Amino acid sequence: MSQQGAALQTYNNELVKCIEDLCSKRDELNRQILLEEEEKNKLQNDIRVLTEKLSRVNENLARKMASRNEFDKTIAETEAAYMKILESSQTLLNVLKREAGNLNKTTELRGPTTNVQHKDS
Repeated sequence: MSQQGAALQTYNNELVKCIEDLCSKRDELNRQILLEEEEKNKLQNDIRVLTEKLSRVNENLARKMASRNEFDKTIAETEAAYMKILESSQTLLNVLKREAGNLNKTTELRGPTTNVQHKDS
């Protein structure tokens, strides 16, 4: 029986060693889980912060793009109005030149005007 007791003691020692190894592996795995959960929480916080920042950037970008579109519209309208002013100025200049030419022609047709002075002496 002493051989059976020794065998039982050996099995018991091996069983305790296996349980201790499993506990050690579980503890290591638990440590890794805790580290990864901490990393996960940090990343989720980073994502939240970056998402908020992205939202603010998108809002600012949308406002600035709307302002730029207003600038583009104002510039286009101003340029169109300026072109109309240039066209009107050119038309006015052409009319003025034509009228000046007509006045010169009528003056030439009448001939030179003489200033006649009467002598009352």
